[in-house]
Amino acid sequence: MAGVIGLLGPGYTVDTDNKSVSGPLAYDGMDTGVDITLRAGGPAIGFQSVPSAMYSDDSIHLGLVHGDQMISAAKDQRVVGVTPLLQYNPSIIMWDPASHPEVKTIADIGRSDASVVVSKDQIFPQWLVAKGLLKQSQLDTSYDGAPARFVGDPSITQQGFANSEPYTYENETPSWNKPVGYAMVKDAGYDVYASNVSVRADDVAEMSPCLEKLVPMIQQTGKNYVAAPDAVNATIVDWVSQDVSFTPYTAGEAAYSAGLLKDRAVIAPGADGVYGSYDMAKAQNVINDLVPILNAGGADLPPSLPADQLFTPEFISEQIR
Repeated sequence: MAGVIGLLGPGYTVDTDNKSVSGPLAYDGMDTGVDITLRAGGPAIGFQSVPSAMYSDDSIHLGLVHGDQMISAAKDQRVVGVTPLLQYNPSIIMWDPASHPEVKTIADIGRSDASVVVSKDQIFPQWLVAKGLLKQSQLDTSYDGAPARFVGDPSITQQGFANSEPYTYENETPSWNKPVGYAMVKDAGYDVYASNVSVRADDVAEMSPCLEKLVPMIQQTGKNYVAAPDAVNATIVDWVSQDVSFTPYTAGEAAYSAGLLKDRAVIAPGADGVYGSYDMAKAQNVINDLVPILNAGGADLPPSLPADQLFTPEFISEQIR
């Protein structure tokens, strides 16, 4: 969220009832005269998908949506990405190295009988099964984000994020406090644009004057975060600290996350050298790959889904490199 949180200026206020933070939109050290409200997703909205939330609440103008979720929602709740905050999703499968000394990759897990605990709405597990990297029988869709199950039964493997769990399990989980092994889903070939700043499809034209100004700001703020993350990290840590319902987020985790996102080129320029750009051929390849898998799982997506229905480079500044 760095490209968005970084636009939140001083004097913001936290609303614990609505799980949001509001304040001036600031860019390049200047108050733009516009106020913004950022709302938490996930458990804060009952794990409702972001496209679903956007279509059920007209007061939401933009949402952060992973590319696979955009594809999944394309039939009835189509949103259009205007810039990706992340080049790819830093999702991982993690394991206990002592219980699984033979495991180095996700394919290694697939050659074992280990359970893979994931949340039920994740799409990448379906892809891993379709590609023969995991077995359907290994999937357990009861992941709830808490460490208790992994700690109590280190024979399992489970989902996580490369910029979070490897740090928190080793440093902030007293019942564990040792390293975990992990492999990024992206390294298995799941290369999907993530945290796309997205608009309801029918609102793109109406919001164009705003997007023409806002998208380059988001691009630049993301680039700035890679070079100097501390101020944005402090804002995130402060917001989380003011709401006891949020999972704690420490300065240590924030610093680790920033380093990982930079070192693994999760926040990075695209192949064209531009921060926050889209490679439309890459986007189309992902769509072509995922649609049959999603349809096999019960979705009813059109077999031909053009990338320009879900992603647009229209508002992206090629000057931000």
